Amino acid sequence: MRVSLIQMNTIHDKASNLDQAAKLISKACEFEHPDLVVLPECFPYLGTKEGTKENAEIFPEGDAYNFLCNTAKEYNLLVHGGSIIEKTSTGEFFNTTVVIDQNGDELTRYRKIHRFDVDTPDGVSYRESDVISNGDQVVTYNYLNKNIGCTICYDIRFSELYASLSEKKADIITIPAAFTLQTGKDHWEILCRTRAVETQTFVLAAAQHGSHLDGDEKRDCYGNSMIVDPWGHVISRAPNSTGFISAVLDFDYQKRVRQYLPVANHHILKSL
Repeated sequence: MRVSLIQMNTIHDKASNLDQAAKLISKACEFEHPDLVVLPECFPYLGTKEGTKENAEIFPEGDAYNFLCNTAKEYNLLVHGGSIIEKTSTGEFFNTTVVIDQNGDELTRYRKIHRFDVDTPDGVSYRESDVISNGDQVVTYNYLNKNIGCTICYDIRFSELYASLSEKKADIITIPAAFTLQTGKDHWEILCRTRAVETQTFVLAAAQHGSHLDGDEKRDCYGNSMIVDPWGHVISRAPNSTGFISAVLDFDYQKRVRQYLPVANHHILKSL
């Protein structure tokens, strides 16, 4: 399976962000011909809480949702739609991954479970729960006979979610993210590699890069999108810019890793 991860600098202009995503996917498809494209978290919009609500979409309507459907059909590939802010008919908001198949149909969706409510070391506060409700479902889906698990950004810090995905026999785990610069420089690579090692999966971590404004306040994302193999090696990593990275996932190698170190068979705590 050939995969491409899109690294974006999403801002408060939704139309501009969708155009940026379209151009990057087009280039990835022209040069890499991927089977699967993964976008970063909140790829259509990053800005204020008010703007987040205004740019939310009620699925299956909305510019970002339709963009995913049209892109999947145009390039005949699976599009793992990072995340879009979803508004429900009851007025709740979720940070939601939508996965679209080659026919432009929704294959599955995942609502982010863990909300980012943090005061970072540089003094910037984030309160995702001020707008976003938490999801409550562990989600995997099948593509090209491989099981793909869904997580988003802050989920990466909660190993029990990844243990659940491992129990669901995930072969790949996606982590679209908008990791902050302050936390990312110290924790992003460590966490991505750890999740790959403990689950013996390929980790596809598509990230936001650069700055965006939340009102008058500048916020910085770490970038460094990466593809990590089941042994914990980073096999592709994005430079400090917008763009894309790609890799071919070697599932025979994954099989050998799991044979050499069959940790899935050694979970003592599950029986205690």
